[in-house]
Amino acid sequence: MIRPLVAVVGRRAAQVPILRFSATLAAEAICEAVWDAGGEPVVLHGPASDPLAELPRRLARFDGVLLPGGADVEPHRYGAQPAPETTGTVTFQDDFDLGVTRAVIDLDLPALAICRGMQVLNVALGGTLNQHVMETETLHHNAIHPVRVRRGSRLHAIVGEQTIDVSSYHHQAVDRLAPGLVVSALAADGVFEAVEHRRADVVAVQWHPEDRHRVCPTDAALFTDLVDRATKRKEAR
Repeated sequence: MIRPLVAVVGRRAAQVPILRFSATLAAEAICEAVWDAGGEPVVLHGPASDPLAELPRRLARFDGVLLPGGADVEPHRYGAQPAPETTGTVTFQDDFDLGVTRAVIDLDLPALAICRGMQVLNVALGGTLNQHVMETETLHHNAIHPVRVRRGSRLHAIVGEQTIDVSSYHHQAVDRLAPGLVVSALAADGVFEAVEHRRADVVAVQWHPEDRHRVCPTDAALFTDLVDRATKRKEAR
């Protein structure tokens, strides 16, 4: 059987060396997770000269899309001034990711958004971000921690549990939720850990399921679900 094609949105190097390093590792892990789930991962890059014009045509040949993690989103994208903690932004990457996200919605492509991908989804649809999540003594967003999954959500149908442990490392998060999105998981401090689109075929999580997809069934399930949705789209063509 021919594997469904899953576009993995490529990453340009941020100005911070550790971000370049972590983005490379994340891309490798995500491609492995898509492959292990039965998909054919294809890294999607765009020319800096005109990153948006050809996106709908280019994306139309894919069966699914994965929006991965990465650097902070430029605050002006959601009408805010930069906080001191906001670093490593890349204008081209924001242009490209926002363009891909809007095309995914317009084309109704199956999609999974991870970490920055979830934040970009919210910004693309008119939401805002908290530029720096405060850590507490009992909850750190740069560690494995539990999240509460909303019963009846698409996420709950995917992972089959109401409380799951997730691997996250982020300092920004969704603030004002965009129209069309609903929250499907929360951290103990109220941070939105997952959202999904009311109409489009998009699921988004704030954590990094690629970290533990080979040892954690609930993380693997997110990639299996994406590939299953992409397969159905492929078969329906």
